[in-house]
This record gives sequence, structure tokens and C-alpha cells, in this order.
Amino acid sequence: MISAAPRHISVLGREAVEMLNPRDGGVYVDATFGAGGYSRAVLAVAGTQVIGIDRDRSAITGGFDLVEESEGRLTLVEDRFSNLAEVCAGQGAAAVDGVVMDVGVSSMQLDQAERGFSFRLGGPLDMRMGHDGPTAADVVAKASEADLAKIIYIFGEERHSRAVARAIVAARKEAPITTTQALADIVGRVVRSKPNEIHPATRTFQGLRIFVNAELDELHLALSAAERVLKPGGRLVVVSFHSLEDRIVKDFFNARGKTGGGSRHLPEVAQAAPSFQILTKRPVTPTDAEVAANPRARSAKLRAAERTAAPAHAADRLPAWPVLVDVMRGG
Repeated sequence: MISAAPRHISVLGREAVEMLNPRDGGVYVDATFGAGGYSRAVLAVAGTQVIGIDRDRSAITGGFDLVEESEGRLTLVEDRFSNLAEVCAGQGAAAVDGVVMDVGVSSMQLDQAERGFSFRLGGPLDMRMGHDGPTAADVVAKASEADLAKIIYIFGEERHSRAVARAIVAARKEAPITTTQALADIVGRVVRSKPNEIHPATRTFQGLRIFVNAELDELHLALSAAERVLKPGGRLVVVSFHSLEDRIVKDFFNARGKTGGGSRHLPEVAQAAPSFQILTKRPVTPTDAEVAANPRARSAKLRAAERTAAPAHAADRLPAWPVLVDVMRGG
């Protein structure tokens, strides 16, 4: 039996599960398992099966109690959510009834100083969601000034990115930048903020974190994978936390929910049949009460769509922005 009290309340959790509409006998993918909030809510519906995916090993081990409580209805897999189609096939579920994903860094990761995600907590400059590949400290040490500026501007949306990159390159000549506090101090010397504004290092940390984990490419790939595995009538529900992610989700749904084409001046353009029916014309956002209880929820947006019977569209080409392997090779 699934207990009612999770150790973590997912942002927009009630709304996400209502949109997912789990039912007896359905198979659902919690593509970003985290603390298991969505999985627990889905498993509360009798007869459901859940495949939980997370690239963070600590999230997987933290979910073992829920695996036991579910009595065989929850399977956890350590992997990237971009691989969800392969994960589902490996679990004997080539087609599923719903996919839910909560994009970005989790509260648990932010609150663990040793993970290096937060400038408010002293720790090593790591930022990896998994436990492999270069850390943020490696990127800061090796990336060129031009690449650092691009990373911070594109992924962090920091308009002072060139000044920040110059400051980082100057500082690393004096001493390695290996801690969150050291980097925050460097950024704070060139980016000023007024009272009640976000911390000066917020956007730089966001940019490095997204880059280190290839988060936007992962999201692009995960959305296409979900499209391939969902049954007709299956639902895809995505909660995102900043404009870059939300734009990707919005564009994905819009491209696959289109029904028109052509005009009276131009012939009808051949267009793939809509693979999704959009359920959220406008994104669902948290209530004032939820934001008051959890300030991290303030920027959350939920979008959802239902799979049609049309074939999946061809996967979109990934954007041509800085890539980890290229930056680390050329630094």
C-alpha cells in the first residue's frame, strides 16, 4: 500500500497528475523521478505501473522504499530521460499510457552543498546531475573566454556574460576556481544587483549547470522519445522552471499540434498529421498559496498534450549551440 505522505511535494504535483489522468491498468513513465512525488501520486491509483527514470544515483537509491511499498508496481532505472524510449523497451513497455517530466535541477540537489549547484551553500564547483563527465570547475578551468561568454549568455541569459567571462579567465590565472563561493565572488565583482533582485551569480550558475548537464538537448530528445512511446490517448505532461525550457516545450507541442497549412495564395504545404492534441492553451502556473509555501515554484509552468493516432514526427535537429565535448576539446 502506498502511504499518503511523501517526503517531497512536487511543484504543480496535483495539477500534473490530474493532467496525466492515471487509470487502473495503465503504464506511466516518471521521466525525472527525483524524490518520487509524481510516482507516488500515480501509484495511489490502484493497478497502475510506473517506470521511474533518473540520472542521479542518489535519487534512485532514495526511491527504494517506494519500490517496496509499491509491491512490484514501481521500477527504477538510472539513466538520462532522453533515453526513455530505450528504458521503456528494456522494461517490456514499448508503448505507455503517460509520461510526466519535471525539468531542471531538483530541490534535493540544490540543498546538498556537496553537489555544487548552489552559490548560497559552500561546496565544490561540481553541478553534475549524474556522476560522470566534466564538472563545472573543469569547464571554468578549460573553456576559452569566448566559449564561457557564449555559455553564460545563451544558457544563463546573462547580459553581462562577456564581463563575467573576462573576470573568470583573469581569476583562474591567479588560482584555480574550485568552489561555488569562489565563483560567486568573482561574478559578484562584475555583476551588480539591487536589493530584492536575484543574486548576481544566479544566471551564471544557471548557464554553467545547463551546459554541464546538456539539459536543453536532453529535453529536446526526451520530448521526441515520449512522442514515440505514447499510445494514442496517452498524455505527456511537462513542468519547466525557466523560459528556455518552457519555449522548447511550447514549440514542440505547437509544431506537433498544427492542423493547418497553406493559404489561398499558396498551395497546400505537405504537413505531417498532428501527433498531439494540446490540452493547455496557456501554461498552468502555481497558485499564490503554493508559491508562498515553496518560493522555488514561482517560475514553474505546466504544459500538457494528448497523443493522437498519427505517426510520430521526425525528430527535430538539435540547436547549434555550445556543446560540452567541443568546448572541453578546444579549451
